[in-house]
Amino acid sequence: MKITGNKLYQRVAASITEAIEAGRWSPGSRLPGERDLAEEYKVSRPTIREAMIALEMKGWIEARHGSGLYVTKREHGGGERADSLNFDVGAFDLTEARILFEGEAVALAAVSITDEQIAELEELIAEMAADDSNEPSVMDADHRFHLAIANATGNAAIRSVVEYLWELRVNSPLAANMFARAKRGGITPRVEEHRPILDALKAHDPHAARNAMRRHLRGVVDDLLEATELEAMERARSEIETRRDSVARRLKIGSA
Repeated sequence: MKITGNKLYQRVAASITEAIEAGRWSPGSRLPGERDLAEEYKVSRPTIREAMIALEMKGWIEARHGSGLYVTKREHGGGERADSLNFDVGAFDLTEARILFEGEAVALAAVSITDEQIAELEELIAEMAADDSNEPSVMDADHRFHLAIANATGNAAIRSVVEYLWELRVNSPLAANMFARAKRGGITPRVEEHRPILDALKAHDPHAARNAMRRHLRGVVDDLLEATELEAMERARSEIETRRDSVARRLKIGSA
């Protein structure tokens, strides 16, 4: 099945709710795995993940630890329809946009940044490193670090775009939910990933600055993928690790 249109995760979520209402998956039944759904709908696994989180937030499905995702037993008929599943921007789309805009913003900033602005970034990194166990403080310093870079471009429009993308982390329900999951998983901004960005800015090297920013934000995507991994995949990984340990033990015995 091929899904078309904007906000792909919404289209997938809407199609799944329609299938539930049509009886393809009855209340209490388990949904197919993430990989199977991605193949069926011809979309990426991150898109399926955003769709599943949107459906879970709306109460259409529920995650059961170590088992997977199941259709809830509530009556959907006459309730919220599939076309009401508008959660705006997901965290993956948001971070992809940040890679694009902030990658170019930092390259521009590398050309025009002042010593005073570099000193401000130094202080913000020191602030993040000083108390990395204080999550709200680290997040605030991280936010100000990225905005300071946007401000260093000297372009008010660029700063406004970067600020808007950061606001979406809170104002988009789906993105906020996904970042909250990452937070519960103990994932916080990585201070060490900010240092190469600052080093490139100090060297006034646009190419290195762009690459460092993109590496940092791709790390955010990796963190989100890990934090939002579906229960079925978590169980599969656990089973694989158990088998791997068992094989390793057997091989060790055989070589003794």
